[in-house]
Amino acid sequence: MAPRKRPRSEDPERGQQQQHAGLCATLRGEDASVRLLEELVFGAEERPWTQCSSVSDSSVFLEEDDAGSVCSEESGTQPAVRSAAWEDEEDEQDEEIDMTHRFRRDFKKSEAESKMTKQRLQQRLKEQFQKAMGGTPSWAEATDKKSQKKEPDSEDEDDGEDLLRRTGNFIGSSDILPKGIIKMKKCVNVNSECPGGDQLTSVQFHPSAQIVMTAGLDHSVSLFQVDGKSNPKIQTIHLENFPVSKASFSADGEHIVATGLRNKLFYIYDMMEGRVLPVTSVRGLNEQRVSDFQVSPDGKYLLLSGSSGYLHLMTTKTREVIRSMKMNGSVCAAAFTTDSSKIYANSQEGEVFIWDVQSSKCLKKFADDGCVRGTSLALSRDGLYLACGSQSGVVNIYSQQDCLQKLVPRPLKAVMNLVTAASSLCFNSTSEILAIGSRADDEANRLVHLPSFTVFSNFPQFQKKTIFQTRCVDFSPRSGFYSVANNKGHALLFRLLHYTDF
Repeated sequence: MAPRKRPRSEDPERGQQQQHAGLCATLRGEDASVRLLEELVFGAEERPWTQCSSVSDSSVFLEEDDAGSVCSEESGTQPAVRSAAWEDEEDEQDEEIDMTHRFRRDFKKSEAESKMTKQRLQQRLKEQFQKAMGGTPSWAEATDKKSQKKEPDSEDEDDGEDLLRRTGNFIGSSDILPKGIIKMKKCVNVNSECPGGDQLTSVQFHPSAQIVMTAGLDHSVSLFQVDGKSNPKIQTIHLENFPVSKASFSADGEHIVATGLRNKLFYIYDMMEGRVLPVTSVRGLNEQRVSDFQVSPDGKYLLLSGSSGYLHLMTTKTREVIRSMKMNGSVCAAAFTTDSSKIYANSQEGEVFIWDVQSSKCLKKFADDGCVRGTSLALSRDGLYLACGSQSGVVNIYSQQDCLQKLVPRPLKAVMNLVTAASSLCFNSTSEILAIGSRADDEANRLVHLPSFTVFSNFPQFQKKTIFQTRCVDFSPRSGFYSVANNKGHALLFRLLHYTDF
């Protein structure tokens, strides 16, 4: 039997093509120049090795991800969406946050909100921030408008370039006090080392030193050093059988003037010499009793409130009355302007009088809008505002310029957050806060933001009584501290965190 013949070899050209394909596989890729050479030598016929579908083992040439991307590019289809490696079922559940915690209870609007979802709490925090800032901050609005104008591709690049062009403190706070919520901290009481034996009638910060003075019906005047931690006592002056109606520092801070409730006797305490000087009589003063007075900012005068609508201007140098002014009704409050050139006085009949100090002439008289019985008055240090309190608790805030120029000035705002008589009014040094208080009710104390004329919502805290009945209020020289003297013999102290100085 003849041996079987070997099969005929394939076409030589076909063999060369297979040999070249193997060479390309060995080189792990098809270079563009190799493809062009193949087309010139063998023709542009379809080659099965160029199709992704004919590649038996793509892992020889490419990684799995690369091979998939190449096939999608050549075929024109989109790559498949990869599934997540792990899915947590708890991510889709809305976790309930306990709102009764002491760090979150202030964000509740009602007692029903004992629990809140994360999304709801985040929205509440955003609302609180915008409320504190007085709306959406200008820098946030500018960023939103700027991002809408930019192209998506160049947004991050432009923001980075703009940041590198500028230098400065990017986390610095604004110098303007924001409305809504005031940042403050409760400190140890001013007179914690020596509480008053009876209700306090006065509390006042020293005009230049870090000292505060308290006085009350326990016949004493005390001085304390303010540090916010222990507030050590400096000195206590006992005035025998003399319940203090009002005590105040002189303009230079070297003396303390104290008046009583029963007669026209008053005391002057010299802080430099440590000597108490009783003033039994004042030349030209025909009054049976003097309890209220005002110190002029220039230190030249004391304005004594008398009976029957009289105001007596006494010089501090000679201690004699040089002028007297008469107003209709009874005087309830008076104050000097910052330059000591004018006197604003409020009568119990609800009329405001403006006097010239040098000539003792009445420059203007107008009725406090809607007031039946006046109780208090205060002037801002910058000469912008006048505040008038009434028996009904309404505090009208006027422009001092309008009071001088307009025939019937209208209040800029009527603050109606008190329901009892507004007995205490005080502006801070920057005229951004007006403190109002009433001695007729507990916790009747509010801080009004200016010029928005809105009340800070977080003062006082009503969870626990701390202020009780307000007798007197005062701000430190640069508004770093706020103090309230109450009927319990305590002078409360609050640190206003917006202001960095004492």
